[in-house]
Amino acid sequence: MTTSTYSTTSAIARARQALLEERRKLQEGELAELAVLPDTSTISLAALAHEVRLAWCGETVELEGILSTKTGGCPEDCAFCGQSARFPSPVKATPLLDAGQVLKAARETAALGASDFCIVLALRGPTERILSRILELVPIVTKETGLHVNVSAGILTREQARRLADGGVHRYNHNIETARSFFPNVVTTHTWEERATTCQYVIEAGMELCCGALLGMGESDAQRLELIGQLAELDPAEVPVNFLDPRPGTPLSERPMIAALEAIRWIALFRLGLPGVILRYAGGREITLRDLQALGMVSGINALIVGNYLTTMGRDPGEDLAMLEDLKMPIGAISGVI
Repeated sequence: MTTSTYSTTSAIARARQALLEERRKLQEGELAELAVLPDTSTISLAALAHEVRLAWCGETVELEGILSTKTGGCPEDCAFCGQSARFPSPVKATPLLDAGQVLKAARETAALGASDFCIVLALRGPTERILSRILELVPIVTKETGLHVNVSAGILTREQARRLADGGVHRYNHNIETARSFFPNVVTTHTWEERATTCQYVIEAGMELCCGALLGMGESDAQRLELIGQLAELDPAEVPVNFLDPRPGTPLSERPMIAALEAIRWIALFRLGLPGVILRYAGGREITLRDLQALGMVSGINALIVGNYLTTMGRDPGEDLAMLEDLKMPIGAISGVI
């Protein structure tokens, strides 16, 4: 055994002992040690991440459908987003969908066996009119479909978070996207701290927090590790992992995509750094992982967004259901609040 092989084996063995035998989270240095292992260690990291996912979260996979209920026209300048009004994107602003359109999408989501449905709006934060409309939609969808209704509507005040919680919103999505140190390279119209404060309000109000990452915007490996640590501090129930799908007209439109094996490696590292979260396959997985999507499911993932995303097409839901059947992964709700 070479020194390099011994070092890799030893690092993974120490992580296994910590996560599976001692049942504790990895310290910052322990996760950093795994992040610098050679590419040849990726499958070993993935195998450990799958063991950790089963031990900490169980075998169930959660499905969620999302609907862009208000598309385009967002005043913020998130460099990855085709819905920003500041960029010459082909995505045009559209009015808020009516209750019938939202309910139709929710029923289609429920028919797939999903437990969750997320109403997503492209805006900085909800006005009183928008907030009232959300609070009208949530009980309708809940009553008619039995789904847990989640919402993503931007930056909240403490009072808005409380009203959403009181109105029956199960989980609120507010991604911090990237590490605090890299965030100003991506967004200038609001701060990382504003997003983190909304995340705190969500938990304080009693909703589950969904707070995710977008990888591939030019951040370093050190900043990805920083992001994992900051997510751990925010303590979300769910972490969606997105991979950049460069959108026409945005500042990141020419950014090269992450390689498939690199994506698998970071899925595993997110699971090893955040062992107890719902780790959800989200945007960009189809074009980044291509034929390796099933490998991601045994690298720490335990949830999927099924169907289309906000402005991009997802994979046919039947393909995802077939993949889960092939992997013998049962579908069900895995929320701690249910």
